Amino acid sequence: MTDLLPARARIFVAGHRGLVGSAVARRLTADGHEVLIRPRTDLDLRDSAATAAYLRDTRPDAVVLAAARVGGIMANSTKPVQFLEDNLAIQLSVIAGAHAAGVPRLLLLGSSCIYPRLAEQPIREDSLLTGPLEPTNEAYAVAKIAGVVQIQSYRRQYGAAYISCMPTNLYGPGDNFDLATSHVLPALIRRFHEAARSGAPTVTLWGSGAPRREFLHVDDLASALALLLRVYDQDEPINIGCGEDLSIRDLAETVRDVVGYEGSISWDTSKPDGTPRKLLDVSRLNDMGWRPAVALREGIASVYREWRDASEKVAP
Repeated sequence: MTDLLPARARIFVAGHRGLVGSAVARRLTADGHEVLIRPRTDLDLRDSAATAAYLRDTRPDAVVLAAARVGGIMANSTKPVQFLEDNLAIQLSVIAGAHAAGVPRLLLLGSSCIYPRLAEQPIREDSLLTGPLEPTNEAYAVAKIAGVVQIQSYRRQYGAAYISCMPTNLYGPGDNFDLATSHVLPALIRRFHEAARSGAPTVTLWGSGAPRREFLHVDDLASALALLLRVYDQDEPINIGCGEDLSIRDLAETVRDVVGYEGSISWDTSKPDGTPRKLLDVSRLNDMGWRPAVALREGIASVYREWRDASEKVAP
């Protein structure tokens, strides 16, 4: 496989403070690359003129576009305008700015939620745009689909070596534990932790617990992205996942055990379940020799310890 990156590349990681961006920055630094970062207070990536000027001035060898407005079912359901408009603005700004600055490589991170709600499982990359989306995160999904099409358009019209990837559900150090905006795994960790501390006899969770989800540690994602930056140069987005899933009910029980909560779990079936199942077909990535390294229970335990220790340090 041809290496498409210099051995010591200068790489701008957009969204370096987030769950994904921070993991990518750690991995690329460890691989010997120079990671360029710009705090949000200094550069609003929705500002196309400012973003274009930054990329023109720095002229990185590559851009990893990990910046995005993200959140769980509640956040997506209550703020669809922001999820649509912010993500569209960031993508349009960064991708167009990178091309104008002559950046030779760019990797856009999408999301597995771009696929149809009832896509055949495991979900292949060619399932994109073959059916209706999940209503609870439709605005976010449409924005990410637009990003994929933008990448493909720059490839077809300008020959740009820009690529996109679709990660599965992610977790890891630096995750968002705000119950109003977090994804399912950090929300479960916090709910069970607080219930254990307060002695609550029951934790009530949204939905039926039946939907199945796949989870990947962000350090595994970062290793996959480092590989793709070096060798992948195709029009079609590529899936990133572990190839295994479990029910939300089983996930909840695993988190309960890791946290040490001894109470019961009840399910509020008046709340939405979301997509019934999301398991990605990762055969194309596996064919490149990549495999995940972090087992789910081990990863959950590590994330819980780090978050618990950090929370106890700041507690009054």
